[in-house]
Amino acid sequence: MKAQDEHGLHSPFVFDLYLQIIKQDTKTASFEPIEAIRQTMLHSQETLQITDYGAGSRVNTSSTRQVKDIAQHSKKSARLARLFYRLIQRFEYNSIFDLGTSLGLTTLYMAQANLSAQITTFEGCPETASVAQQNFKTWANRALSPQHPLPIQTVVGNLDETLPKAVENAQRLDFVFFDANHRYEPTVRYFETCLTKAHNDSLFVFDDIHWSPEMEQAWEYIKAHPSVSATIDLFAVGLVFFRQQQPKQHFVLRWPFWK
Repeated sequence: MKAQDEHGLHSPFVFDLYLQIIKQDTKTASFEPIEAIRQTMLHSQETLQITDYGAGSRVNTSSTRQVKDIAQHSKKSARLARLFYRLIQRFEYNSIFDLGTSLGLTTLYMAQANLSAQITTFEGCPETASVAQQNFKTWANRALSPQHPLPIQTVVGNLDETLPKAVENAQRLDFVFFDANHRYEPTVRYFETCLTKAHNDSLFVFDDIHWSPEMEQAWEYIKAHPSVSATIDLFAVGLVFFRQQQPKQHFVLRWPFWK
């Protein structure tokens, strides 16, 4: 109800980003290996024992789930993954953290955007991580030359323990996707942990910012943080920028995330 389009946008940076990156959605042949894996996942009857450290699923609360159900209900849309692809390409991000691997499909779009990037993806459930790692290998066999190293490192375990160590070892963080524990306190804590390695041109993306009152509270905290210069609310996700040259502004923009 509050969202606007490019008309009335007075920030040149956000105006250009909205027209050239957010609204421009194209599919390329390079996405085909990833989408082939998606189709495999959507038909897989493999059963996993789920370890969940987060807020859980609203669709399936069972600790035993089929891969096809995870692919159907827990995945992010291909449209959202393509947005990440364009953002990473636009800003030439190299150091990428993906907080919440699931089956790894969105992670693969990040990798496809920059084959030279260093992508660290975090997953709490060992069995889900195993499926994702197999998907990474399948993609690499189709998309990379035999000599090209896999640009994805998978970290398995409780994010409360694995994230601080990974951030400490990182020189900088260019792009971080927060899709892990959808509660206020962990979201804010993960944000502040990653903030220690953010820089002027970093981009943090928060998933499901309107998923619950706790996530809306976390989003308001992040928007008000003194390190944050601009945010873009696309409803499905929130984009957070740290550009010191950018006046502090918050935007709510129309974007058909469900396609």
